[in-house]
Amino acid sequence: MRAFIFTVALITLAAPAANQTSSPIDLPPGNHELLLEAKGDGVQIYNCTEGKWTLKAPDAKLLDLHGAVIGTHFAGPTWKLTDGSEVKGKAIASQPSPDPDSVSWLLIQAVPNSGTGQFTEVNYIRRTETHGGAAPKEACTSGESHKPYTATYSFYGK
Repeated sequence: MRAFIFTVALITLAAPAANQTSSPIDLPPGNHELLLEAKGDGVQIYNCTEGKWTLKAPDAKLLDLHGAVIGTHFAGPTWKLTDGSEVKGKAIASQPSPDPDSVSWLLIQAVPNSGTGQFTEVNYIRRTETHGGAAPKEACTSGESHKPYTATYSFYGK
């Protein structure tokens, strides 16, 4: 009877792991060293192009865990720290945010040889925990729209 209970317990413990599914923004194997995590707080800027809102660029401050500004995030996409460290990236995967009014979660690959300073070893950046920033839902005729957002940016290396 004890062996049966032990076996059932092992199966029960293993079941959640077996049910986990991979996400499009999962990091590739070997790139799980978290080098820096920062909160992005700013706007997503959209232009009206042929009656549709298209992303022009983000414009956000990067904040540390205490809320102090440590850098900026802007077109490129590019992340630049106040010490001059910088990295550019290219989005390679996305998944919808759990909040439908928020920008997608992203897996971004660092552009080779674009990292400097603290970002030299960055291979991937993940944008998660997004709040706000989604493109306006209404049609447009002209102009620009700034949508406030926050997100967590995690920078990973090998």
